[in-house]
Amino acid sequence: MRPPLEVADIFRQHGSDFRLTYPLSPEQRRVMRAIEVCRTSVLGGHVEECDACSYQRVSYNSCRNRHCPKCQSLAKARWLEARMADLLPVEYFHVVFTLPEQLASLALQNQRVVYNLLFASAAETLRTIAADPKHLGAEIGFLAVLHTWGQTLRHHPHLHCVVPGGGLSADGQRWVSCRQGFFLSVNVLARLFRRLFLEALAHAYEKGKLTFHGTSAYLAEPLAFQRLLASLRAREWWVYAKRPFGGPEQVLAYLGRYTHRVAISNHRLLALQDDNVTFSWKDYARGYQQRTMTLKVDEFIRRFLLHVLPRGFQRIRQFGFLANRQRRHKLSRCRTLLSDPAGPTVTIQPLPRDYQSLYETVTGQSLKQCPACRTGTMKLTERLAALASQRHGTGQAHFTPVAAVQAIDSS
Repeated sequence: MRPPLEVADIFRQHGSDFRLTYPLSPEQRRVMRAIEVCRTSVLGGHVEECDACSYQRVSYNSCRNRHCPKCQSLAKARWLEARMADLLPVEYFHVVFTLPEQLASLALQNQRVVYNLLFASAAETLRTIAADPKHLGAEIGFLAVLHTWGQTLRHHPHLHCVVPGGGLSADGQRWVSCRQGFFLSVNVLARLFRRLFLEALAHAYEKGKLTFHGTSAYLAEPLAFQRLLASLRAREWWVYAKRPFGGPEQVLAYLGRYTHRVAISNHRLLALQDDNVTFSWKDYARGYQQRTMTLKVDEFIRRFLLHVLPRGFQRIRQFGFLANRQRRHKLSRCRTLLSDPAGPTVTIQPLPRDYQSLYETVTGQSLKQCPACRTGTMKLTERLAALASQRHGTGQAHFTPVAAVQAIDSS
């Protein structure tokens, strides 16, 4: 069921004025445009008719942009199916690496550089501490997902890592398990993560890879940048290890919630009134209380666009024995040592390849059954061409009112 308010509605009503008022990157403009035209006549679609009662349904194509709140379900389902083969019959842990608030502005102005440093530093931290015989003494594998937002859409870069509780011995002849319910010391992880990240950041500065604008312009001066590094070395950094997952089923459920998230889901939007947007948010500092927040529409759009990633940036990455180059061979070795040659203990049916069946598998709703008479089958009668000139931003797009159609994510 379509939520009463969507990000797309906000962009359609206020996006043009926002683009005229504020400077935006090309990628931010592309994202806004994609969300605005998603599941409208601009992208084309098709017409179906019931073979029993002649009911007609018009369905428009989706934008498939990874920042669009409406276009993640099917991509997530396909991705999760592929990850099934990577699961091991061991305890899994969830470790979160967070950048200090002092780096938020710098990270926003240098997204590709700083986010890559975040991935590299967190990965090296986990692998180094895990390989140390004083801690685990094993080569581990893990998956990392970048999130850049908090519940109120402020810029809050952090990395969620899902890690099996153990790894391969140095000679590859044993599976080394961690202690039950405990993976690695978060204090040790935090200290090494802080050192590795700041060393890498200083190196990037020396190589001229960082840029500084606005309130961060003063950091272009070497002395000011060194003061920033010194202040960051003097404070504690935050690495958080959540309670271990109950099993592979819980790992999949978690991955389904986190991997293909966008900054805010449409279901959290409550109202758009008098140029204000009201949405719900979860207050973690006060016992996960549900609260509401109202922002001026320009501020809401500004915060949403803070989380548009650079084009082509990979926000889900795998490391160690889960890295692409060696995953098949090393996972096979892990399973042999764990006496699990058959593969994951969780089994799911392979996803169907055709769109209608896949949609039903993911949502539980059938696109083949007529929604009017519930007995007939919907048959394709016409394909609707995309409006090419409008789709690329020339001319004024025509948006068919949602009430007039049942717009679904067609592929």
